[in-house]
Amino acid sequence: MSANQALTIALSKGRILEETLPLLERAGVVPLEDPAKTRKLIIETSRPDVNIVVVRATDVPTYVQHGAAALGVAGKDVLMEHGGAGLYEPLDLGIARCRLMLAGRPEHRPGEERLRIATKFVNIAQRYFAAQGRQVEIIKLYGSMELAPLVGLADYIVDLVDTGNTLKANGLAPLELIAHISSRLVVNKAAMKMQHARIQQLIKALRPAVAPAP
Repeated sequence: MSANQALTIALSKGRILEETLPLLERAGVVPLEDPAKTRKLIIETSRPDVNIVVVRATDVPTYVQHGAAALGVAGKDVLMEHGGAGLYEPLDLGIARCRLMLAGRPEHRPGEERLRIATKFVNIAQRYFAAQGRQVEIIKLYGSMELAPLVGLADYIVDLVDTGNTLKANGLAPLELIAHISSRLVVNKAAMKMQHARIQQLIKALRPAVAPAP
C-alpha cells in the first residue's frame, strides 16, 4: 500500500449503504454510478483519489484488516463479532442504530439447566455469557432467529432488535441489552500510517455530517 494509492472505502450492502452515501456526499465523495444498479465492483467517485466497493456487511472488516480497502463502514455488531484486529475505529457515524439483545419468551425463567442460545453472533454470545459465568450451548443460525424458541430449538436468541415488532408478533420479548449498535468508520492501521493526511482529511470532512447521538 503506497502513500499515493487511491483510497478504497468498503461499504456494507443494504441499510448501511443507503445511510452512508448521504454522509459521504456531504463530505465531497459522490459515486459516479449508482452502487445499487451498477455491475462494476469498484466504483469511482467525484474524487479521483477515492473509490468505493460494496460488499457483504460481514466482509467489511476483513477487507479493511487485510488492506484491500483503506477504510470501511460496518455495524458495531459486525465489528464485535469480527474482533476488530488490525482496525482503528475513529468515528461513530450514528447511522443504522439498533440494539443487540437477548430475547425469548417473557414468561420463561432460566433455572440451573444449560441454556441453548440461537444466534449468528457466536463470538459475542460466548463472551457475553462467559463474562456472567453462565453455561450455554450456542446454536449458530443465519436467519429467522425468532423461530428457534417457538419450535424448541433454543431457549433464547441473541439478535439485533430495531422496533421489536417481529419479536412481539411471535410472542417473544427483548430481555437483556447486550450492546447499543450503530455503524462505525474503520481504518486499516497500515493505511493510517501510509496515507495519514488524506485519511484524516476524510475523517475531518465526515465528522460534521454525522448525526449526534440521541
